[in-house]
Amino acid sequence: GYHIDTPFDKYAHVREDMVRLIESVGCPVRYHHHEVGLSGQQEIETELLPFELVTDRMMYVKDIIHNCALRHGLTATFMPKPLYDEPGNGLHFHIQLKKDGRNLFHEPGGYADLSREALCFIGGILRHGRSLTAFTNPSTNSYKRLLPGFEAPVKLFFGLANRSAAIRIPEYATSEEAKRIEFRTSDGTCNYYLAMSALLMAGLDGIRNEPLPSRKTGLGPFDDNIFEWPEERQARLASIPESLEDALAALEADHDYLMAGGVFNRELIDSWIREKTKEVVAVRNRPHPFEMNLYYNL
Repeated sequence: GYHIDTPFDKYAHVREDMVRLIESVGCPVRYHHHEVGLSGQQEIETELLPFELVTDRMMYVKDIIHNCALRHGLTATFMPKPLYDEPGNGLHFHIQLKKDGRNLFHEPGGYADLSREALCFIGGILRHGRSLTAFTNPSTNSYKRLLPGFEAPVKLFFGLANRSAAIRIPEYATSEEAKRIEFRTSDGTCNYYLAMSALLMAGLDGIRNEPLPSRKTGLGPFDDNIFEWPEERQARLASIPESLEDALAALEADHDYLMAGGVFNRELIDSWIREKTKEVVAVRNRPHPFEMNLYYNL
């Protein structure tokens, strides 16, 4: 269970070995603990690192976790939804922008002490949120995690300490140094280099071109659990795509922001859509084990 302690946490020694190795490759760890999933779900959160370092370090971390698990006679998976009716596995990105050592996201007195730059950055991510999921959630399995009831977001809005939000503002991060946003939609099947670059491009597009997000536009902030809202009110919020196919269609329709400054190009985007569509078709064309339960004896 969530934050279960030793001696009941039988994976604590495995995580401790992982953390020692992770920190040895220059990736400091903030904490680690057992997660809410009953079937050995774990969380390791690293400290913030500069953009030019973090993607490589994430590759190190993933490799260490896989190999350390094997050394203990286990396997590790970053699959978003390996088990039905259990919480899925996310990969939350904590983001802040700095200039000359100053955190541009911090401004006392506003909502959650966020600056205008932070709010516009959030707005950019949320407005491009549907196309972003083609990079941040690029597997057919990704969308089996993004369902109500499992602490995973399904709507594109932000809020303070709100676990039903696509972007959560951590309530504990109050100082200028700590102030940041947390993008909660993504998962471990993503290509870190593409996903984080896409997030940055969406946020910067918000700073350059977009008005501030607002409750009126349905982007928030909303601090309460939206799953407790009436269905008709929930329906007014923009939804995360329900499938990889939907996400790829959104990327086809909304990708100009990614191409600013030549960061992405049309060839890469077309290739991504083409290769991921092959995965969609491959999964769709194969019989699913649950179909045996439904149809075998008909």
